[in-house]
Amino acid sequence: MPDSSQNNSNSSYKYYALVVLTISYVFNFVDRQVLSILQESIKVDLGLMDWQLGMLSGIAFALFYTTVGIPIARLADKGNRRNIVALAIAVWSFMTVLCGAAQNFIHLMLTRIGVAVGEAGGSPPSHSMISDIFPPKHRGAALGFYSMGVNLGILCGFIVGGWINDLYNWRIVFLVVGIPGILWALVIRFTLREPARGLSEQIEKVAEAPSVGKVVKLLWSRNSFRHMSIAAGLAAFVSYGTIQWLASFFIRNYQLTSTGELATWIGLIAGVSGGLGTFLGGYLTDKLGAKDKRWYVWFPAILIVVTTPVLLIVFSLNSYYTALCLYIIPAFAGTVWLGPTLAMTHGIVSLRMRAMASAILFLILNLIGLGLGPFFTGIMSDLLIPTFGSESLRYALMITNCFAFWAAFHYWKAGKYLKADLKNAPK
Repeated sequence: MPDSSQNNSNSSYKYYALVVLTISYVFNFVDRQVLSILQESIKVDLGLMDWQLGMLSGIAFALFYTTVGIPIARLADKGNRRNIVALAIAVWSFMTVLCGAAQNFIHLMLTRIGVAVGEAGGSPPSHSMISDIFPPKHRGAALGFYSMGVNLGILCGFIVGGWINDLYNWRIVFLVVGIPGILWALVIRFTLREPARGLSEQIEKVAEAPSVGKVVKLLWSRNSFRHMSIAAGLAAFVSYGTIQWLASFFIRNYQLTSTGELATWIGLIAGVSGGLGTFLGGYLTDKLGAKDKRWYVWFPAILIVVTTPVLLIVFSLNSYYTALCLYIIPAFAGTVWLGPTLAMTHGIVSLRMRAMASAILFLILNLIGLGLGPFFTGIMSDLLIPTFGSESLRYALMITNCFAFWAAFHYWKAGKYLKADLKNAPK
């Protein structure tokens, strides 16, 4: 039996560990998403096109984030996950500071790649640690809570980035958001403990970590994972394609001259409403899934179908404040799918596969979502300029959001295979 004196899953420590890891994920998304509130200023200062902005936040970032994540996840399944997370946050925070010194597109792209390499070591080891600390019946809620780091990071990144950009400039923003992460890496290294493998399941002996090939083969042999990963990728395609360009949409279509007020609005909506949706996505599917595991994929499918038309209306309005207020609804549902998807992915693999399973899911999710979502939206915006002029981004965003219905279809299909795949999960 795992040493409960070292890692007591019933003590308040597990909640402390969850909060510390969640805060690290907040830093992750502050450093990742702050670019979106700054990109109009950067565009003017460095003379960039929309496709270049889309590449900085999309494909250039995602390629390194996803590919480097695989070997790091392999290390996490074999070694000390706490140390990996601490080193990762130190690296991506330092590279964020360097973003502020960029003098052209190439400089900024290289420093953003550095951020991506660091962030690749954040989530998979954290997911694995959380699944060892929290039992299956609470795992969706725990991973949903951790995933709130997405929304809280957007909240902090937008508000801090928007106001500091107004008061000073975009270069100072990268300095301000990067330095605290370096200090937080020390908190992780010296206050967290590496949990025993299989702690939450009370498994005495855990097998050695299998090869990357075996994990890939197992996951791809599960039809539920195929559909969940494609669904998550398409949902992320919409989410990243929207949030990365949302501030630019409001600035361009409502002729805004300040980023501070807009950043506060978007930050609060994405942070509070979106964070609540992320947590409840995990919590409610844990409750519904106690009776039928298929609710872990059915619930996201239903919410996506119901709320996507609202987001399309947001982009069709000509009233600034009405559009912002209505955005509260789709912001709530924007990441509901994340916690349940992670919980079910961990449910169909063995204990030593969890970090790698997260990395593979994130490889698919981020190549499609983070890599192509902002890039596709930027290209569409450039292509639609001859037809729609200054409103080209409005229609580009509407096209991007139609992909949400495709995501809902795959979540619904995943339900057909989920029960059998969970039953056949290796120990």
